[in-house]
Amino acid sequence: MLRWIIFIIVYIVMGLYTLQALKTVTRYPWVYYLFITIAVLVLGNFIYQFTAGEEEGRVLSRSKSYAFGLLLTVLAFQLVTILFLFSEDIFRVISSGYQKFFGQSKEFTLPERRKFLSILGLGLAAIPFGALLYGMYKGKYNFKVLKYNLEYDDLPDAFDGYQITQISDVHSGSFDNRKKIEYAVDLINKQKSDVILFTGDMVNNMATEMEPWSDLFTTLDAKDGKFSVLGNHDYGDYVDWETEEAKSQNLEDLKNLQRNMGFDLLLNENRFLQKGDDKIALVGVENWGRGGFKKAGDLKKAAANVGKDDFKILMSHDPSHWEDVVLHDEYHYHLTLSGHTHGMQFGIEIPGWIKWSPVKWRYKYWAGIYKELGQYINVNRGFGFLGYPGRVGIWPEITVITLKKKA
Repeated sequence: MLRWIIFIIVYIVMGLYTLQALKTVTRYPWVYYLFITIAVLVLGNFIYQFTAGEEEGRVLSRSKSYAFGLLLTVLAFQLVTILFLFSEDIFRVISSGYQKFFGQSKEFTLPERRKFLSILGLGLAAIPFGALLYGMYKGKYNFKVLKYNLEYDDLPDAFDGYQITQISDVHSGSFDNRKKIEYAVDLINKQKSDVILFTGDMVNNMATEMEPWSDLFTTLDAKDGKFSVLGNHDYGDYVDWETEEAKSQNLEDLKNLQRNMGFDLLLNENRFLQKGDDKIALVGVENWGRGGFKKAGDLKKAAANVGKDDFKILMSHDPSHWEDVVLHDEYHYHLTLSGHTHGMQFGIEIPGWIKWSPVKWRYKYWAGIYKELGQYINVNRGFGFLGYPGRVGIWPEITVITLKKKA
C-alpha cells in the first residue's frame, strides 16, 4: 500500500509540474482540463487493473498490459516536459538569488517562465508520447524480414545455400489481431526456407494462450520440418499456481500443443539434417539464463552422439548462454540461434548507421548477428511482445539465414 501511495503522490506532482508548461503556452482552460482528465483516467485504469481488476493466475493480462502501456506513454510525456521546466527553474532561482544579494532588488521574486522553452519542452515531449502510441497501434505488428548470408569453410557441400527461417518469442497471450498474425505466418511461409526454427517463449504463462492461434502456426511449412525449444516463459514460472501438479500439467500441455502443431520440440536433444551423405547437427537446449532465469539447459546432454567435427547449429533461447557457456565449450558451435531480449521493444535502428536500445546495458549480444571465436550467434528481436503492448524502433522480426560454403 505504501508503494502505491508514494507512486500516486509522485505522479500527481509530475502532472502538476507539466501543467505549468501548458499554462505558459496557452490560456485556454479546456487544454488544462483535457490533460488532467487524461492523466487521471490513465492512472485510475492502471490502479484498477493492477489491484481490483487483477485476473487470477495471470501475471500480465492483455488489459493490464495496455494499462501499463498508456501509463508509460503519459509518464514519458511528463518526464521530457519536466526536464525542460526543471532546468529553467534552476536558472530562475539562481537569477533571482543573484538579484537579491548582488543586484538592486531586495525581494526574492522568480522571473516568469519563458514561453519558448515551454513550447520546446512540450514539442519534444510529444515525440515519445506519439511514438509509444504508434508502437501500440501499429508498431507491434510491423513485421520485418531480416536476411543474412553466413560463410563457413567447413560447411558440408550439400548444404551450400541452405536456408533457415528463425522466429522467436511469439508470446501468443499478448496477441489481439488475428489478421496481422495471419499475415505474419504467411510471410514466414513465403520465405520458402528449408527449415523453420523456433527459439522459445511460445506463451506468456499458460499453454491455453496458444490454443486460439495453434491452427495458424500449424500451417507453417518447410521441407525439412520445423523445430522448437523452450524459453523461460514456457515453464509457467511466473504464475501463482494452486499446485505443483497444475504447473507441471501446463508444461506438458504446451509440449503436446507444440508437437500437435508439427514442431519437433528439442528438450536437451539433437537431430541430424541429412542431404545425401552430408549432414549437419541441430542441437536444442532447454532454457539457460543468467541472473535468476531458469537453468534447465544441458549442453552436454543435448550434444550427445554429436561429433566434435560435425557442423553444428544450436538453438538456445537466452543469448547469455552463448556468452557464458557455449563460446567456451570444447565443441565448436558454428551457429547459435537465440531470442529472449526482444530488443526491449524500444530503440533506434538505422541499418549501417546505428543500432541502440537500453537493453544493451544488460545483454552484450541483444539483436542481430555477432561473431566471436569463429562462432556466430543471431539474436532474434522477437515475433511478439510482452509488458508494453507495442514496439518502437525495434520491430518484430522474421530472420532468414542462408548458409554459404566459403570459396
